Amino acid sequence: MTDTRYDVVAIGNAIVDIIGRCDDAFLAANGAPKGHMRLVDAETSAALYAKMGPSIEISGGSAANTMAGVASFGGRAAFIGKIAADEFGRIFRHDIKAAGVAFETEAVTGKAPTSRSLILVTPDGERTMNTYLGISTDLDHGEVREDMIRDAGIVYLEGYLFDRPEAKAAFRQAVTIAKAAGRRVALTLSDSFCVERHRAEFLGLIRGGVDILFANESEITSLYETESFETAAHRTAQDTPLAALTRSGKGSVILDRGATIAIPVDPVAKVVDTTGAGDLYAAGFLYGVARGLPLDTAGRLGSIAAAEIISHIGARPEMPLAALARSKGLAI
Repeated sequence: MTDTRYDVVAIGNAIVDIIGRCDDAFLAANGAPKGHMRLVDAETSAALYAKMGPSIEISGGSAANTMAGVASFGGRAAFIGKIAADEFGRIFRHDIKAAGVAFETEAVTGKAPTSRSLILVTPDGERTMNTYLGISTDLDHGEVREDMIRDAGIVYLEGYLFDRPEAKAAFRQAVTIAKAAGRRVALTLSDSFCVERHRAEFLGLIRGGVDILFANESEITSLYETESFETAAHRTAQDTPLAALTRSGKGSVILDRGATIAIPVDPVAKVVDTTGAGDLYAAGFLYGVARGLPLDTAGRLGSIAAAEIISHIGARPEMPLAALARSKGLAI
């Protein structure tokens, strides 16, 4: 247990996830690249929403999902993100607070609407995100609560938010506050397309202040412009003291100051929906690190959370992750 008010505070896009099923033909007909996140405008979002079948609406966004996971493990989590004073904004606030996550950002009136992501899940469980960013990317230094950053054991930054100069300034402000308070900074690269847009700036941020890096195999090989995971992992270990690199069915690899820890996947009978798998892996790992657990235990918590999330539709756990971890023999 840390001496802080929060185990983890995250800064990211406040997005309402609208999750529905479709087939590959629907993706092709609507120009959605399978398995990736694409940014769409308000008109495209509305047209796609009209074509979707029945859906689930829930507060989302990558870092918000991670904080809900930390809370499900019994951790003290908070989220900083921008919403509008509209119906989707009210959905977001109610849902994330109901998940046990502190959320104190004031809603904004008279500007863009609350962000939303139309998540299309194909029969193989792959998710394709069509995201209208709305007001969430307007987050700037005004939303970064200095007291919350100082009171967090770990500050977690979502790479998806890195597109606008104002958000980049907010990230750097949060890093400065966290470092001055002796707190750790974590970054998730979020998506390989995101890496391609911001490779140089991500590398600068990682080398200049990131203590914990999260990435999947495609993201980390894109970051270092190599087809070899081993090469990318070696270079990662040179640039940051701690990294958790996920490899889907191959499990994950934790890099700890030159040492490598292999973490197996947690078995799942059937992959239903991969939405949020990386987000929930990060939740388990961050919870473990914040609570001072061994890194192999933290990695195992990540695998357990990821397996739970891919076994059903949606990016929120259907059972308390703390109870699930204990049922598998982990003392947390």
